[in-house]
Amino acid sequence: MLSIGELLANTLSGDQQTREDASRQLEQAQQTNYPAYVVMLCQELSNEQTETFIRNSAGLALKNSLVSSEASRRNEITQRWLNMDEPTRQQIKQAVLATLGSSDQRAAATAAQVVSAIAAIELPTGQWTDLMKTLLENVTTTDNSQLKIATLTAIGFVCESIDSDILAAQSGAILTAVVSGARKEEPNQEVRKAAIDALYNSLEFIRENFDREGERNYIMQVVCEATQSADVNVQVAAFECLVRIMQIYYDKMRFYMEKALFGLTVLGMKHEDERVALQAVEFWSTVCDEELELMGEAAEAQETGEQPERLSHNFAKAALPEILPVLLWLLTKQEEEADEDDWNVAMAAGTCLALLAQCVEDAVVAPVIPFVENHIRNNDWRFREAAVMAFGSILEGPEHKLLANLVNQALPVLIDMMRDPSPQVKDTTAWTLGRVSELLIECIKPDVHLHPLITALVYGLKDSPRIVSNCCWALMSLSDQFGSKETPQPTYHLSTYFEGIITALLETTERSSNESNSRTSAYECISILVQGAALDCFPTIQKLTFTILDRLDATISAQNQIVGSDERLAHSELQSNLCSVLTSIIRKLRTEVVPFADRIMTTLLSLFQTATKHSTTLEDGFLAVGAITTAVEGDFLRYLEAFAPFLYGALSNHEEYQLCSIAVGLIGDICRALQEQSLPYCDTFMNVLLQNLQSPVLNRNVKPAILSCFGDIALAISGRFEVYLEIVMLVLAQASNMRATDGVNLMTNYDMIDYVIALREGILEAYVGIVQGLKTGEKAELLMRYIDQIFNFMNMTWNDQEKTEIIIRSMIGLIGDLAEAFPNGQIKQWFQYDCVTQVLREGRSNRNLPAGTREVTRWAKEVGFVEATAV
Repeated sequence: MLSIGELLANTLSGDQQTREDASRQLEQAQQTNYPAYVVMLCQELSNEQTETFIRNSAGLALKNSLVSSEASRRNEITQRWLNMDEPTRQQIKQAVLATLGSSDQRAAATAAQVVSAIAAIELPTGQWTDLMKTLLENVTTTDNSQLKIATLTAIGFVCESIDSDILAAQSGAILTAVVSGARKEEPNQEVRKAAIDALYNSLEFIRENFDREGERNYIMQVVCEATQSADVNVQVAAFECLVRIMQIYYDKMRFYMEKALFGLTVLGMKHEDERVALQAVEFWSTVCDEELELMGEAAEAQETGEQPERLSHNFAKAALPEILPVLLWLLTKQEEEADEDDWNVAMAAGTCLALLAQCVEDAVVAPVIPFVENHIRNNDWRFREAAVMAFGSILEGPEHKLLANLVNQALPVLIDMMRDPSPQVKDTTAWTLGRVSELLIECIKPDVHLHPLITALVYGLKDSPRIVSNCCWALMSLSDQFGSKETPQPTYHLSTYFEGIITALLETTERSSNESNSRTSAYECISILVQGAALDCFPTIQKLTFTILDRLDATISAQNQIVGSDERLAHSELQSNLCSVLTSIIRKLRTEVVPFADRIMTTLLSLFQTATKHSTTLEDGFLAVGAITTAVEGDFLRYLEAFAPFLYGALSNHEEYQLCSIAVGLIGDICRALQEQSLPYCDTFMNVLLQNLQSPVLNRNVKPAILSCFGDIALAISGRFEVYLEIVMLVLAQASNMRATDGVNLMTNYDMIDYVIALREGILEAYVGIVQGLKTGEKAELLMRYIDQIFNFMNMTWNDQEKTEIIIRSMIGLIGDLAEAFPNGQIKQWFQYDCVTQVLREGRSNRNLPAGTREVTRWAKEVGFVEATAV
């Protein structure tokens, strides 16, 4: 039997079989005797005689045994650790804390991760209460720089991984430790950087300290001084910290902006080291983000006649004369061979300028235009590209009237620049043309600009992948602005060019690679063009249908020739793209797709037979089937027998919850299409849906869709829903008890609020479908025993401040449906519920009264209910 050290070494072997054997034995050791396993790992990590790579491997294995991204697995791991005897846990904690002082830097850094992992389990349960005291002593009472660095790193990890409420009581000790290491008096710059990083992670829960002016001044002084460190790494960390401070404590920044931050950040933007400049630019992007949010809050408050809770300090507007020239200068700092995935200072400056334009609005135009005019014809491609980027970046924010004349002048120049010799210039020009199409479509005069513009964009489709992607986006923007996704127009401005654009895009998709997402962008562009197309484009769309089906058939035939995971992923992505286009075609052609329905379903069924259960192709294919159900309606019955096995397979595939959710929606589509013809399948549908509701594995976000689906089934089979009524109403009653306050921490609560809102929307949709279905089937009297359940749910939902417009609309509709379902004498008792009069009043103010609600109002007058009469 190999020792734990030998097994860890073997996990890093160049021989695959050796690695797999070692990993299997380690997993077995963990399952067989977890306490012994973690003790052995801890011994290897803390052993100064062991080689670094084994110590590091042992520490990572120990850490990985304590953490998981999955909630259910995380709970299991937590209990496993807490169930270990106290002496063993204490032994491990002491050894790991001691390893923070190791001369082996990698081992010490790994020990810091383990400290954080244990703390994340124990601190929320009130254990390891002396941890922060020990870590504070490590920083403040030793000259061991390595111990300080590892300890500060551990503090940072702890702050990052644990809820701020749990650490709030420790904020004083944490702040003392990190500020002690971050001061300019600290001689070791690595210690200083580690301290700044830890401060960054602790900013959320030192709110009380930050509220106290004296402590806040000292924190800001330490961070600002760190931006002037001789060590660039410390400077970068300090600017990162300032960015985070601005995000969290914007309201308290006025004094510091005036005294120091304006100057420090402008100097930082000019720094020769790009890492510093990037963070300084990010600081101003963050300022703009915060002030844009405050502008939105102020607008909302004005609409309701209230005062906004927070006020903007208008830092961006005040700093405009200082930061704008620097941003324009930074736009010229592009790199010849820059990778589009690498974030550089020119990209950051462009992003910041766009945010600045939204923030200061008209004030940005006058100082930017001279820069554009002076450099748009520059011999140096960097200045031409910077000029185009500057122009494109200021198109959102200023008044359209102010920009219209400038855009009219610029359009011919920009269109001509699509043939610039520099690929960077062409790329940015295509993006800018997309911005014009999206934001200022009124400036594009169809009889003047459209032909040269589309010619230039189609020409760009033959260029490099990056340029292709931006040309596609520009064409999509034109389609969105000129087209109609609802009722098709007889013709539209793109009709003349439609077939030519589609042909060019199809040629683009024939490229072998999808570099820069160019192929995906081209297929997406085809989808958007189809969605917005006019009636005179339908012949081209019909031809496109067969092209897409032929390509899908070809991918299905090639399925067995694929080797390697990368090739399989690319193949699956291509099939998804084709299915997305097909879905857009079906939705656009609607009943005109009926002659092709057999061919479409034959291809889709072949696709489902060859797709793996984890393939995203299934999701997109199912969406296409959903579109077919709407188009062919009752004729879908012909396909249901062949499709059902794939549908049931997706419904039982709880690991792929998004696919399962789409399958649930597809049941609703099928029932709406088939109406009572779906009856023979409803027992199976209902059984599968009820089983999914009870599944402990299925992601909870699928469950609102299941509840809504009950309403679809009830609408389809009307009175025949009687057999399912009791169990469904019981399920809806149970779901109604879910509250958003069930979370453990703040982040969980936000997730829970979203979930409960979705759940209530699903419950209301179920009730609406059931009421309408039973009313149609003349069995509304079956609902009498559930009236209190329905109104109690609505009362509770109405009185919860977390309700959406969808919830309000659904409640209005549901009350109206109930009013139509029952004779006059049975509704007087409803007005004992506050929600009835409140919902009716809301419906009146929103001009959103369904017919049934008007019936409630009329009957309310008859029974003499004054509040309802007022509505």
